[in-house]
Amino acid sequence: MTQQRTTLRPTKTKLLSGWISRLDLALELGVTVETLRRWEGLRFGPPCVRAGRKVYYRRDAVQDWLTQQEMPNPQRAGARR
Repeated sequence: MTQQRTTLRPTKTKLLSGWISRLDLALELGVTVETLRRWEGLRFGPPCVRAGRKVYYRRDAVQDWLTQQEMPNPQRAGARR
């Protein structure tokens, strides 16, 4: 009779809750992974952390960055009031 070992591994959701991968963020923002990579090189875009080859973004930091990018609606010339 063979005994199977059950290895308890921390689940991704517990350890990385509150974080989003580069691929997932690219999909959420509608940009490419390459765009996020380029932004990182230009020191533009939301702050990120590296864990080996993986890049993660803190969801709160992404939302803060998006808020900072918000621009007021410009008044169009000759617009009626």
